[in-house]
Amino acid sequence: MAADETFRDEVDEIVDQWREQRPDVSPDAIGVFGRITRINIAQRAILREVHERHGLTLAAFDVLANLRRSGAPHRKTAGELAESSLLTSGGITFRLDKMEADGLIRRTRSKEDRRVVYAELTELGLAKIDEVFAEHLATEQRMLGGLAEAEAALLTALLRKLGASVDASAQPVEG
Repeated sequence: MAADETFRDEVDEIVDQWREQRPDVSPDAIGVFGRITRINIAQRAILREVHERHGLTLAAFDVLANLRRSGAPHRKTAGELAESSLLTSGGITFRLDKMEADGLIRRTRSKEDRRVVYAELTELGLAKIDEVFAEHLATEQRMLGGLAEAEAALLTALLRKLGASVDASAQPVEG
């Protein structure tokens, strides 16, 4: 049974069903990863509405935010954007084409090496990401509203530790 019966959810039901059907294996990991998956789906849907109200897709928001947080002059190559967003440079190029057509970014060539092309925020792109980012953060803060500040800090630390554990598990096991 779950430690706190007042907050049972669908994941608890799934875990209970597996305990009954396969008592020989522990389904406890489903309690963690099932909830992470469900929360991520819900969080993305909520933020998608925020971004779409401003005429952006989640993907465009990600690129604008990536450029904005890089600091002035708010520019990166497609390869740098792909690396810092875990996408292919082809996927980034498609996004940049649309964002350039919308006036949110411009492409500029490096003065040192004309083969290098940067995507950089335009004034419109900078104003747009600053406006949307404030609402984005306010929305995420509302989503955390059921947690005390100390609980949110603990959850942050635990998720960081879980991320490191997941990364370590992806490493080849020496045999």
